[in-house]
Amino acid sequence: MIETLERAIGRLDHEIEEHLRPQQELIERLDAITGVSQRILETLFAEVGWELDSFADAEHLASWVGICPGQHESGGKRMSGRTRKGNRYAKTILVQAAHAAGKTKKTYLGAKSRRLSKGRGIKRAAVAVGHSILVIYYHMLTTSQPYEEKGEDYFVHHDQQERERRLVKQLERLGYTVKLTQEHVI
Repeated sequence: MIETLERAIGRLDHEIEEHLRPQQELIERLDAITGVSQRILETLFAEVGWELDSFADAEHLASWVGICPGQHESGGKRMSGRTRKGNRYAKTILVQAAHAAGKTKKTYLGAKSRRLSKGRGIKRAAVAVGHSILVIYYHMLTTSQPYEEKGEDYFVHHDQQERERRLVKQLERLGYTVKLTQEHVI
């Protein structure tokens, strides 16, 4: 029985490969996204497609898939942030890709996963990274741009710029005029 099922899976894999042959160049370009494999791309093509004209932007696509954060607020207090219902197959495969990306070293998505899992837990971090993967997928398909890895240091530099901006604003509120100069420290 196992051999029969393996043959059936092999036939289906071959049929999927034949249907996606015209999109092979696109698949190879999208395969550069951290955590994304051939199987994940096949599932995303089946559930979402590669012509995303029906979605106004990446946020609309994420909302349709159901991998965007929920917003339940009452009296100014944020309540549970459950994700909404959506395409369960696409959502599941994106979370699987996020778990794979979270295990990578020296990548933006891996750093994002580790950073978010510290404060919110592994599952919420996986949903957030899955959302990021879907946004990258959307932008790569709509703009035909290649995937550019931001690197693990992205958050270090981003946090430093944000801290500088915040501190300058505080000093300006106190009445100081601030001129920033960068000093090389070795």
